[in-house]
Amino acid sequence: MAEVDPRMTLRLLVKRIAQAIALGIVFPSALLCLFGRVFRLYTLSAHCYALVPGVIGDYWRSAFYHLTLKECSQDTLISFGSFFSRSDATVGPFVSIGAYCVIGCARIGARTQISSHVEIPSGRHQHSRDGSGRFKDSIDSEVVIGEDCWIGASAIIMATVGAGSTIGAGSVVVKDIPARSVAVGNPARVIRSATGENLSEEPDTA
Repeated sequence: MAEVDPRMTLRLLVKRIAQAIALGIVFPSALLCLFGRVFRLYTLSAHCYALVPGVIGDYWRSAFYHLTLKECSQDTLISFGSFFSRSDATVGPFVSIGAYCVIGCARIGARTQISSHVEIPSGRHQHSRDGSGRFKDSIDSEVVIGEDCWIGASAIIMATVGAGSTIGAGSVVVKDIPARSVAVGNPARVIRSATGENLSEEPDTA
């Protein structure tokens, strides 16, 4: 039987205590917005927590979204300046979200890593106009990002990203990306498939 490192046990205990304290601190604001159901109050709190710096902010943001999103593991890192614009998002455990990200209606799989300045604006938008050309309403769709994905900095994700895929920095995903693929560009295209086949026009020098 493997021995348990007492330092790891103590570290986990300290983390759980910090998470519990964070839940107590953010609970009043989560209650005020009825746990994400009152949109304007939810947005106000989300913006405020986005600006809390350092480790304290990391714990507070995870706790707030644990209480207000459809589902969000508290074992999630949400960095400074990042916020969820919609409370109907789902975030799996051990997800890491970089700084200054804006995420709408999305389902993010476990262990996915999202770099800074990434936007996930609730998928493809369908807008309708009245007779004078003015917008009447819009319909947003959920963006699904699978488990164990890597999303590069400043990417825009508007379609499904399959599990285990890598999206290059600055890419714009407007069509679904298959699992275990590498996609880059605007619009993003797959340059390496799940089978390992190199689909790029230039030879692979990596």
